[in-house]
Amino acid sequence: MRRLFGGPVSMALCLGVAYAGGPGGDWPGWRGPNRDAKSLETGLLKEWPAAGPKLLWEVNDIGVGFSSVAAIGGTVYTSGDQGGKLMVFALDLNGKHLWKAEHGGACGGPDGSRSTPVIDGGLLYIINGAGLIGCYDAKTGERKWTREMKEFGGGRPGWSYSESVLIHKNLAIVTPGGRNCIVALDKATGEKVWASEGFDGQAHYCSCIAATFEGVPMIINGTGGGLVGVDARDGRVLFSDDWSAGNTANCTTPVYADGYVFWSNGYGKGGVCLKLKAEGGKVTAERAWTTDFASHHGGYIVRDGYIYGDTGRVACLDLKTGKQMWRAQGMGKGSLCYADGMLYLFGEDGGRAALATCSPEGLELKGRVQVKGKGPSWAHPVVAGGRLYLRYDTNLYCFDVKAN
Repeated sequence: MRRLFGGPVSMALCLGVAYAGGPGGDWPGWRGPNRDAKSLETGLLKEWPAAGPKLLWEVNDIGVGFSSVAAIGGTVYTSGDQGGKLMVFALDLNGKHLWKAEHGGACGGPDGSRSTPVIDGGLLYIINGAGLIGCYDAKTGERKWTREMKEFGGGRPGWSYSESVLIHKNLAIVTPGGRNCIVALDKATGEKVWASEGFDGQAHYCSCIAATFEGVPMIINGTGGGLVGVDARDGRVLFSDDWSAGNTANCTTPVYADGYVFWSNGYGKGGVCLKLKAEGGKVTAERAWTTDFASHHGGYIVRDGYIYGDTGRVACLDLKTGKQMWRAQGMGKGSLCYADGMLYLFGEDGGRAALATCSPEGLELKGRVQVKGKGPSWAHPVVAGGRLYLRYDTNLYCFDVKAN
């Protein structure tokens, strides 16, 4: 079911007026264009009206899901469990369904899709809870190829595979876990290009990032055995750290900034920051500091040398020292993203979202809005094309957050 809400913006959409501002307005997959939860957009509202930003549309038939959305080239993508299957959905900018494709079985335990679709070069990549990796035509939903995590020795984690595929140059990179912990596939064909060796960590619920340090391209991810970084060219292990090894569940995507890698997890574990060193074309890492900053799933961003993230409350840490600058009430435990100088907060209970300013001096809320759904919401907010997308349960809401 789709509901459009009237007014100038909705009318402009019906007339085909484009609101996305080119590549800066795109959010091609999990945690945005650089997988750091930061949008490249500008020209967004700095404060919301008392009733919240204008709701453009909502859809209520995308299956049960924790998947966030990808928004690129005038199309919005997400996934949901529906009828015992994982379904991938493509919507236009009015929320109208363009196509849907079945991608293996639904998750279960708990019900709800995990992986967020990733779009690159006209292709869409997705993983289901059992570890079925798939590539589809982003315009039509036609399947191009599939592989399975178990082909590479991977074992399904207790709450199912939750990873979103990382696209890096010509590679589609996933984390089956086990002896070949991280595997790179040819993104066009699905053929294996390399598999890491020398680090044996069970897959948990994190997604890879790509970063370059002193000319060395790296792929970094968290696992049940700790944090690992491999060479993006051949999968050779560069460094690892056993922080959070054996934890109940490691769920957050690590972040890289200015020669540091930060990773935080819930269940009382907290976070670790590694400082990278390079010598002779090799990269090593040592612990710079640890912290009780514990992010269950909602993640964190780095801005101007400071980490901002969810710990049940919003907190700010100095990236280089780990010093806590402040901890403040946001929307309770939840997730966040960053765009045009502002934090977008989304609480996991009750569908409450907020806009806030942040600096090393503190946090200030600049507006609130609430959406409907059942159970916890583990989908992260997305800002793309002047719009805020909030996924909660079977529902997807689209708000206008463009200034003027």
